[in-house]
Amino acid sequence: MRTAIDDSLRSRRRTIETAALVSRSIGLIYTIVYVAGIGSWAPPHISSGMQVVCWLGIAAMSTANVLAWFGRRRPESRWYSPFSALQIALDTLTIVAFVIVSTRETPQATWPLLGLTITIAAIRHRLLGAMLVYLVTTVAFAATAPDSARHDIAFVAGINLMLAVITGTQSTAFSRQLLTLQETRQALHHQANHDALTGLPNRSQLAEYAASRSGQPMAVLLLDLNGFKQVNDHHGHAAGDQLLHEVGVRLRGALGADAGSAGAGAGARARAGARGVAGEVSDGGRGDLAGRLGGDEFLVLLPDADANRAAQVADRIRDAIRRPIRIAGEREVTVGVSIGVALRPAGADTTLDALTAEADGEMYQEKRARNLAA
Repeated sequence: MRTAIDDSLRSRRRTIETAALVSRSIGLIYTIVYVAGIGSWAPPHISSGMQVVCWLGIAAMSTANVLAWFGRRRPESRWYSPFSALQIALDTLTIVAFVIVSTRETPQATWPLLGLTITIAAIRHRLLGAMLVYLVTTVAFAATAPDSARHDIAFVAGINLMLAVITGTQSTAFSRQLLTLQETRQALHHQANHDALTGLPNRSQLAEYAASRSGQPMAVLLLDLNGFKQVNDHHGHAAGDQLLHEVGVRLRGALGADAGSAGAGAGARARAGARGVAGEVSDGGRGDLAGRLGGDEFLVLLPDADANRAAQVADRIRDAIRRPIRIAGEREVTVGVSIGVALRPAGADTTLDALTAEADGEMYQEKRARNLAA
């Protein structure tokens, strides 16, 4: 299962996992060389305890690299955060075990390696992660340090605390900045693709949506309100804006309402919101889309719809819009709607502009017949 994430967050996660793979691979090489006794810096004799720690470390680092490889390939997976935390646990266990055994058996100071785990935790899980790993490493070092290293405990704790605070706060600040940038980008994208008054997709979003379904059957409904001008003239433009907003709400409701269950429509609207496209609602999973062209004109796209279903949706929209609409104060107004329908069969390359023009002709005929009847 995947979750929607911003491109910048996806890139950051992949960068983190790439760095983890490279740095951990270096650690693997050094550990293998060390336990194999290769090179002048490796001790001539390694105790059985150190050998166990090294081989367990090799296994833990290899496992962590598998998790990092998965995270790099699928940074949007819901398993990314748990696997990231597991990598921190494996890295911390490996380094803490190595520091404890080496401190007991050799005069070499290996405690600075504890700072590496704190930095890794800060990068992955910000200040909270850095402080948790700091507590674990400090307690482990203090509880297991030999008498010869007791005088270093306070120094190690102080240095690593400063490291945890510095790296943790910087990582937290960066994450907040990234989140702010994500929210700003999403808001700008929404503004560029949606009508500010109704919240419905605008002409650009409708065109993009239709283009993504090129060659597939689709019905296009062009809507024009009857009586909107009179509302504007008698009650003012603010009342007209209220009316248009309510029409947008009712359009979403009409498309999201399942013929047999209002609850199904609510669930469909929730699924549409999860996709991040305002105004796109799924009527039985079909992915219908309503948008505003401008003024009192609206457009509805019905993928995979035939003439019968287009007529059913049109009737549902008429019923929804003709209900009284409350405007400023306690006043109510009633408007109607003229609807023109155009159909595109499967395999046809008819553009949205051509379908809209055809629907406009049908709508004009309906409006003219209504005026003659009046």
